[in-house]
Amino acid sequence: MLRRLINITFVYVPREDRIAAAINAGQPDAWSCWLTRRLALAVLERTAAYLASRSDLAQRTPADFRGEAIAFERDAAIAKTQRAMSATPPEILQSGMAGTVLAERLTISPQGKGFRLELRGQGEEGAAASVKPDELQRILQMLHVQVAKAGWLATPQQPQAASAAAASDPKPVRN
Repeated sequence: MLRRLINITFVYVPREDRIAAAINAGQPDAWSCWLTRRLALAVLERTAAYLASRSDLAQRTPADFRGEAIAFERDAAIAKTQRAMSATPPEILQSGMAGTVLAERLTISPQGKGFRLELRGQGEEGAAASVKPDELQRILQMLHVQVAKAGWLATPQQPQAASAAAASDPKPVRN
C-alpha cells in the first residue's frame, strides 16, 4: 500500500545504527522505515548531483562558481521552507516505531516543475509525494543532519605510519 506522504521526520537511533523515517507521524496513515547507512549516503550523494544538473541557476553560472550557486540555491530553499518546520514530539515518534520496516528504495524522479519522492519498504509498503524543489532540498537537509549526527560522513582515519625510531633509541634485539 502506497500512502500519501504529508510530512516526514528523520531520527537517528544509535541502538539500531540506522535512521528512522517517520511518515505522517501521529496520523492514522502513519508509517515508518529504517534507512541504512548505505541507502542514506547514496541518496545524499546522488541527489546532490541530480539537483545540480536540473538547476537553472547552476546551468547559467560559470563552472568556476557553480558550487557557490548550488550552495546559494540550497540555502535559499532552506530559508524558504523554515516556516513549515515543526518538531515532532518524541512520544509520537516512539509510538509509531513498533512496526518499522527496512527501506528498500528511495526514488526521486522529475515531475512537472518539481519531483516525485517515493519511499518503499518491504512488501511494497511505502509513501509518496509530489514535492517542490525547495521542499526536496529541505528533506535532504533534514536527512543530512541525521547522517551527520550518526557520524556517517566522517572519513575513516588513515593508519598512522609507525614513527621512525630516533637515532638515540636502542636497536631492537632479536633471538
